[in-house]
Amino acid sequence: MKVYPAIDLRNGKCVRLLQGKAEKETVYGSAPVEQALAWQNGGGPFLHIVDLDGAFEGHPVHLPLFRELAAALTIPFEVGGGLRTDEDVAAVLDAGAARVILGSRAVSNPEAVHRLVERHGAERIVVGIDARNGFVQVAGWTETTAIRAEDLAQRLAALGARIFIYTDTATDGMLKGPNLEAVSAFARAVPDCAVVSSGGIHAPSDLAALAALHLPNLDGVIIGKALYENPESLRDYLAAASGASCP
Repeated sequence: MKVYPAIDLRNGKCVRLLQGKAEKETVYGSAPVEQALAWQNGGGPFLHIVDLDGAFEGHPVHLPLFRELAAALTIPFEVGGGLRTDEDVAAVLDAGAARVILGSRAVSNPEAVHRLVERHGAERIVVGIDARNGFVQVAGWTETTAIRAEDLAQRLAALGARIFIYTDTATDGMLKGPNLEAVSAFARAVPDCAVVSSGGIHAPSDLAALAALHLPNLDGVIIGKALYENPESLRDYLAAASGASCP
């Protein structure tokens, strides 16, 4: 199980938004490259980066920063936020991202996922599905659709998607533990795809709880606020992840 330290970018700073709400922002630093290097030097194997400005404005905002990260890092990183066109996706990949994350666009235009997988390869296109009470949310989690997360994942898997990030929006940033039932239902719906769990991680024991679900396709977990509140805990999460292989 991989640990994906998260870096959320807004106005050039590392921030966290409580449950995705712009007005509930906490700034954790003003040097994203330094923060990325800190997670790398601490043993992080893969970084999860969200361009919040891009998400709000509808197009990638931090392309120069992505190039800086690609030049500074020796570990890969993935980027989500504001990827509304095929050109946006290509630009972020060209800037050095190993993978891009499609969110609302995958909901509104599933065929785009198929086209981008065909163009860039399934290993570079990630689908991020955000859900509350099992139903997909879009527009910055302000709109809840009538689409079940598992149904959407199965449809997109049939179109070629092979990597999913599942975010339980009710637990995101709350530091109360992941929604184990929801993660299990989602991962079991797409057994041939890698699934990364996001939301709620607050202690290394959460990784053991996820491993106890016995989900062979659970690739890892994204950890944000818990790491920023206690940066030294990265080593504990990595240790827990190394012993949390799913049979």
